[in-house]
Formats: sequence, C-alpha cells, structure tokens
Amino acid sequence: MKKIIPIFIPHQGCPNDCVFCNQRKITGKLASIDFDEIKKDIAEFIKTISKESDIEIAFFGGSFTALDRDIQKGCLDIANDYMKKDYRIKDIRISTRPDSIDKEILDFLKIHNVTIIELGVQSLDKEVLKLSNRGHDDRCVYTASNLIKEQGFKLGLQMMVGLPGDSPKKSIFTAMEFAKIKPDFARIYPVLVIKETALESMLLGKIYNPLSLDDTVQTVKKLYSILISSDIDVIRIGLQASDTINVGKEIVAGPFHPSIGELVYSSLIKDYLIKYIKQNKNTTDIDITCGTSMISKIVGNKKSNIKYFKENLNININVQEDILLNKDTILLDNNYITINSIAQKLYHEYF
Repeated sequence: MKKIIPIFIPHQGCPNDCVFCNQRKITGKLASIDFDEIKKDIAEFIKTISKESDIEIAFFGGSFTALDRDIQKGCLDIANDYMKKDYRIKDIRISTRPDSIDKEILDFLKIHNVTIIELGVQSLDKEVLKLSNRGHDDRCVYTASNLIKEQGFKLGLQMMVGLPGDSPKKSIFTAMEFAKIKPDFARIYPVLVIKETALESMLLGKIYNPLSLDDTVQTVKKLYSILISSDIDVIRIGLQASDTINVGKEIVAGPFHPSIGELVYSSLIKDYLIKYIKQNKNTTDIDITCGTSMISKIVGNKKSNIKYFKENLNININVQEDILLNKDTILLDNNYITINSIAQKLYHEYF
C-alpha cells in the first residue's frame, strides 16, 4: 500500500484568481513557502509509515510549475534528498494548471525525479471556463495532457461539478473528454462556495446558485461511471473535511458533506439493486454479504437505501458482514462485485 506525504503549497505564482479559489482558506497556509517546514513535515510523516509501504511525496495546493523556478527547485531538492535516504520513497507528485506545462517545464521536472503530474482542468466547456475566470482555453488541456503522457509521467486530471454556467450535460461532456484523454487517475470536486472568493460575491449578488447535495450525487455517480468504465481510477470525490473546510467555517454554501463519496457509492448500489429487482421480479428479500467497508454504502446514509426498498417496493435488504471477504466486495447470488464493477454495469443504464 502506497502512503502519500501531502505538502500543501500556498497560492503563489498562479496567474489569476479563479472565481471559486481561495487557496489560503483551502490549504490553511499563508502566502509564504517555508523550506524548513516542508522538511519537518516530511520527517514527521515518515516516522508514522511502516517499512513495508511505498511512499509518495505530493505537492498539493498552488500551481507548482507557475512558481518561481528557484522555489520549485528548493521543494524538489528536499524531496530528492529524502528519496536518496529512504528507499521507500518511489514517487514525487506535483499539481498545476494546464497552461503552465510545456516541454521545457517537463524536462525540468523529469531531471528532478517528478513522476506524477495532476492538472486542475475543472471543465472542458468553453463557457464554463470563461465564467469561472480560469484564464485558459480548453485546447491547452489536450496539449498539456498529451505532452505529459508522451514524456512518461503519470497523468491525473481534476474536474469540478457546479461551476458558473455548468450543467449536468456539460459535466458529462467533460468526463467523456477525460475518457478520450485517458489519464491514469482523476478527481471529482463538487463546487463549494468558500469565503472571500468571487464566487461568494456572485452568490450574494444572486447571479450564482450552487448545486443541491442530491443533484450533485445524481450527477457525480454518472461521471464516476464514465471514468471507471474507461479504466480511469477515481481517487477522490469531494474536498476532505478539516477544521476550516466545513459548514459554518470557511464554506458559505454548496453541496458539502463530509462523506460525499460514500453518498455517491450508496446511490450507485441503490441503482444496481433496482436493476437487479427488475431482473428478478419475484424477489421479496435480498440477502447481501459484504466486506467491512461496504456495509454503510449498501445501507445508505441514515439507512436511506434500506428505507427506500422497504417503503417503495416492499423489499427487505438484509446485509451481513463477512470479515473474511475483501473489505470492498459484495457477494450477491454467488457473484462477487465491487463499486467499480457496479459503475461499469450501470454505464449503459445511464447513457
């Protein structure tokens, strides 16, 4: 199992402020980059990681390749120093903007042993990019992605759902385009309105309405199905809750839920069971055996799935945990299934 050491880079070097962005609020970091603090953070994390685990040092937050080159080098030199001392460190990851990638930049990153590059794409719809003040067009996303893959880096793409001018159709278009680009992995971030952003002003001016939580789940599960069906690993859905990223803290509005990924997975399972019931019309009870991490996904938030099937279809969903079963696996009618296989099976139901 790979363990990630996250190093959060503050909002420096980025050429403009996207309407949704306040990186200081999101990362909890002020504007300066402290090399001594980075060294300390890595050293502290390393102490907690077992000898059997591979390690990745990941620079998250700001647009890494838009930083001053000396700052980039300083960060990467620290990561490389630790890589030389600890055989477990196998990867260095950076995240950046699509318009901050070119051949010369990639040559620099390769020399400094960067292996993984994430691009904050957010959308591939021209209108959404413009209304979100992204500062680049859609074409540079394809150019940057192709360059990264050609140079042998692993590629990650991030998309957002619910930006100004966005719609489920436009979000689906972006996911379909991701499937054509074929990154190694992707993240899906529902848009949250953060304090002291242009999006907050748009909300207060009643020219922007965030998505509801339910609408977000209904859209994101389809995006997940597209990406998984294209062999793209979805490594995260939604921002991670923290002391600041929470309702009543820095989040003003938007579809925040501390376990939004869990809601998406539960909705996928619900749709799969509806399909199963249609194919087994005389079913009155469904017995499911599952691994430890699947119970809450099957049952649903506040037992929502259990209640839905009982109240609407008069069907009992009986869930039993088997600690010997893979924690992410469901056993139904002697068939072993996972969330990803469910997403693949539902693709043709959704589209």
